[in-house]
This record gives sequence, structure tokens and C-alpha cells, in this order.
Amino acid sequence: MEILRIKQMIKKYSVLICLAISVILIVVATLFYPGGSLLDKNSIGFQWSKNFLSNLFATKAINGSENPGRIWAIVGMAFYSVGYGIFFINMSKKIPSGQWANILKFIGVTNILFIFLIATPLHDLGAISIILTLFGLFIITVFILKSKLHLLKFCCIICLLTFYCFFFLFGFGYLDLAVIMQKVYNASAILLVLGLEYFTKYEDFTQIRSEGERI
Repeated sequence: MEILRIKQMIKKYSVLICLAISVILIVVATLFYPGGSLLDKNSIGFQWSKNFLSNLFATKAINGSENPGRIWAIVGMAFYSVGYGIFFINMSKKIPSGQWANILKFIGVTNILFIFLIATPLHDLGAISIILTLFGLFIITVFILKSKLHLLKFCCIICLLTFYCFFFLFGFGYLDLAVIMQKVYNASAILLVLGLEYFTKYEDFTQIRSEGERI
């Protein structure tokens, strides 16, 4: 009976567990990163205001030294991908529209693979996960906006705006600001995911009918 209870607890808090472990391992990886960034190749260690998180996944740091933090970052990203995958699958069970629920489930399953690819030499292919995540969060945001979850409405909009701000800054070459915004949108996304995972339920969306639903 105790084992069954533990399994139920792990299942219930699987998203939280995966994301918490991921953050811890990523932080550990930053402690082992030798140094160097796109903004300053001679910088020492990992600097949150100068290094992109992707620097942690390279075999060699930008300053040319071996990167012993890489393994920690890769394992951290594995937990991150599983956490996000489970989240979208769980959210698909709360959405009353079969069409959009299936899309969220597809995004969840696909992201388990594609998010992890960000930590591999197939980084560019893994970037597809960002688009899928944004699309998934957009779908969820529309349903949240039609619900009575007012605080989460605000959180969803803010989170999406941080994503768009990052793309704007990175796309137009404002790398010094993009580095910081990357951390902001990741933090906001994690907090939003946890909020949606543990403070929403199927009943919150029952007033939204799937028939004739348009996004």
C-alpha cells in the first residue's frame, strides 16, 4: 500500500519533480563551465548575464577549454523535456475540445524528443520544440482566457510576451539583452507550466464546448 501511495505521489508531482531536477542540474552545469561567451571570449565561468544556456551543451567552452559541465546540462535537459512532455499530455486531458486536446497531446509526445535535441549536435532541429511549445501555450492561453482563472490569464499573456521579446531581441542582434531575456522566458515558462499543471482542472473548462470552437 505504501509503495502504491509513493507511485501515485510521483505520478501526481512528476512535472514538478522533472523540472526541479532539471533546474538543479543546469545550475550545477553552470558551476563547471570553464568560461567564454559570445560577448566576451575571455570571461571566466558561466555568467548568467552573458552566456546563453546552449553554451552549456558544447563539448568545449567558448574559451577553448573542455567543458566538464556538459554531462550535467544534458541530463538536466533530459528531465526538462520529459517534464514538458508530461505537462502537455496532462493538459490535453483537461481541455474539452477533442481536436485541440489531440494537438496538445501530440506536442507533448513530440517535445519529449525535440526539446532534448537542443542539448545535442542536432540543436537546430531541436529548436522546433520552441515553436511547438509556443503553439501549445498559445492554445492553452486561449482556453484559459475563456475560463474564470483570472490570475492565470495574466500569467499566460506575460509568458508569451517574454517569448516574443526574446525572438525580437535575438533576431535583431541585441544579443546582450537576448541573453538575459532567455533566462526570463525560461523562468516564466516554468512557473506558468507549474501553475497550469497544479492549479487547473477539467472542470475549469467545462463551460467551453468543443462544437464550433474556433481559435
